[in-house]
Amino acid sequence: MTRQRLTVLGATGSIGASTLDVVARHPDRFEVLALTGHRRLDVLETQCRQHRPRFAVVGDAADAKYLAAALSGVGTEVLAGPAALEQVASLPEVDTVMAAIVGAAGLPPTLAAVRGGKKILLANKEALVMAGGIFMAEVARCGATLLPIDSEHNAVFQSLPHDFAGKLESSGVRQILLTASGGPFRTTPVERLADVTPDQACAHPNWAMGRKISVDSATMMNKGLEVIEAHWLFNAAPEQIEVVIHPQSVIHSLVQYVDGSVVAELGNPDMRTPIAHALAYPERIESGVASLDLFKVMHLDFEKADLARFPCLALAYRALAAGGNAPTVLNAANEVAVAAFLEGALPFLRIADVISNALDAVPPQTLADLDAVMQADADARSAARQAVGRYARSRG
Repeated sequence: MTRQRLTVLGATGSIGASTLDVVARHPDRFEVLALTGHRRLDVLETQCRQHRPRFAVVGDAADAKYLAAALSGVGTEVLAGPAALEQVASLPEVDTVMAAIVGAAGLPPTLAAVRGGKKILLANKEALVMAGGIFMAEVARCGATLLPIDSEHNAVFQSLPHDFAGKLESSGVRQILLTASGGPFRTTPVERLADVTPDQACAHPNWAMGRKISVDSATMMNKGLEVIEAHWLFNAAPEQIEVVIHPQSVIHSLVQYVDGSVVAELGNPDMRTPIAHALAYPERIESGVASLDLFKVMHLDFEKADLARFPCLALAYRALAAGGNAPTVLNAANEVAVAAFLEGALPFLRIADVISNALDAVPPQTLADLDAVMQADADARSAARQAVGRYARSRG
């Protein structure tokens, strides 16, 4: 058996670590050629010692010097900076790229992998939110293979017909139903959300995630970004994508067909399942995840998403309907607002206000190329920072 050769972008995050866990279970199938991390050098060092990649990439030259010294004798060449990320994502020897860098920073290396015609395991939803039209056009032009890793989109992918060719109607699909846990504040009285702390927002009831994505889950912006991602992945109109609150996180998403059938993918809430599915597709391999015990689950609950409780979800639908640069602005402003909240500079309930302000402040524009995407991103960040600053001055 010829082994798949992998680059893992964002190896030190939760998705990267889960990917390496699955890979380690199948040394006959997978070989790690490159790992990248940003600041968690101790984790990256341990991963390099275990998997012995040809390359490791870190954020800057000082970190590269430190890691190179720590890995002396391991045989891993340490590189630094954004250009190095693109280099290891497009290595001729690489077959598959796990795109798991969180945020806008993940777009350029993921696009480099696309242009290299790689098999892309897409965990970086921001690539599609920021530049969906450009990204999908490049996938088609370069003959890349795109497989979704988000548990919801992977579930949709598994629930669609095997010969799905990008048109829901011709496949007999009426609607995509994206499930959401509702996060840690699903039942918290709205008046108590004003005093939410970062630690409370990051205490997800079902999933172990990084702090930024945990806050996104608490505001349900994460689900909003997934709505936009589903639009691009499955060529679905906004009205064909509905969010369903499902607190148990057992049904990962559903596809509703015109004949009345609803096909769902179920499993324990563990990202190793969709990762293993995409790594081995169209085969199935052991992921390390226990089979779902339906007798232990016993019941499944569903609720309609409350847009008044979760205004960030409403803002995502607004941005998707507007099109152009609006999703890019939404994503960038959210990153600024969440960072300010985690730093204690912005209350939880003001996150949506900052995003809404940026959507109003940045003029609508069609995105013709990546430069336009990055300009929209920069303009949105500036508008969001100004909004955060105005709040701080009003408090002072």
